[in-house]
Amino acid sequence: MLIDSHCHLDKLDLSPYQNDFSSFMQEAEANQIEHMLCISIDLEAYPAMCDLVAPYQNISLSVGVHPNVDEGRDPSAEELIALVDNKRVVAIGETGLDYFRSEGDLSWQHERFVNHIAASKATKKPLIIHTREAAADTLRILKEQGADEVGGVIHCFTEDWEFAQQAMDLNFYISFSGIVTFKNAKAIQEVAKKVPADRYLIETDSPYLAPVPFRGKSNYPIYVEHVAQYIADLRETDKDTIAQESNENFRRLFSV
Repeated sequence: MLIDSHCHLDKLDLSPYQNDFSSFMQEAEANQIEHMLCISIDLEAYPAMCDLVAPYQNISLSVGVHPNVDEGRDPSAEELIALVDNKRVVAIGETGLDYFRSEGDLSWQHERFVNHIAASKATKKPLIIHTREAAADTLRILKEQGADEVGGVIHCFTEDWEFAQQAMDLNFYISFSGIVTFKNAKAIQEVAKKVPADRYLIETDSPYLAPVPFRGKSNYPIYVEHVAQYIADLRETDKDTIAQESNENFRRLFSV
């Protein structure tokens, strides 16, 4: 049984499932996907996302606004705190910094990030961190805002071992997506070999970043097994061990 610790179920291409979410869920269960964490990226789509997953007890939710979203509501810490009243919400995010897709004065990203950290500390819900070409500022803000009080996960990890060590020192887990299976991902693969058994998660980030052999195609939570198998090969163990370790880490971090 596997857990997909980060996916966007409301963004999936359901055409292979006759545009029927329940058919997708049947296949996920048949492929031994035990649990999924469905990630919020904007508040406008959040109510529909909640409705979509409501019938399924094996799906948890996060609440937050992605750092690249520049339209719609930019939530205050208080608004995020209020949304955590939904019992399915186990985390705040995804949040963080992205200097690759956004340009110019990005002080608004910093402010949004700080608000999410404040909400996390107030609710004791862990953070889901997105960082791209913003490693130093991401770590600096996490330190300055005392994010180590709640911790969380660096999702879709794309940094090096030094960053991973600093993140773990701040009480964060490291999550590996399909990127770890890419040929040019040598630094990420080294981290996947070194990270302690009690500090990593696995994810798909569906519908994005499909692992080899599906790279370039639409991604689905059932493909998390390919991430698990690749990491097992890197760590010279078996897929069942990776499943057990990552599942235990997920449940510990998110209290699921």
